[in-house]
Amino acid sequence: MLAAAQRMRRSTDFAATIRGGRRVGRGTVVVHLLLEEPVRASTARAGFVVSKAVGNAVVRNKVRRRLRHLVRPLLTDLPDGSSLVVRALPKAAEASFATLGGDLEAALAAARKPRRQ
Repeated sequence: MLAAAQRMRRSTDFAATIRGGRRVGRGTVVVHLLLEEPVRASTARAGFVVSKAVGNAVVRNKVRRRLRHLVRPLLTDLPDGSSLVVRALPKAAEASFATLGGDLEAALAAARKPRRQ
């Protein structure tokens, strides 16, 4: 589980992160990362989007639990006030834990790189 302060719950927070953040996709996940949030939170926050395209409720919850477990240590590396939305793709249903973790880390690393000028 993520601590209450580390979870995104409001749809406006999800929308702001998806619209204003950097988007990077890798195999099983798409990551939206917003580093400069206008209202600075005390810690980095994460939210998860796992649609019905991934599978039935059992599969979706399994994927969400795996992603939550993988994101928890990565949140400490993000600056305070940043927001992260992880969207699972249909391939995440069959992916192994290691594949899911590798895709998540690669996508997050790419999203953190500075943009080319």
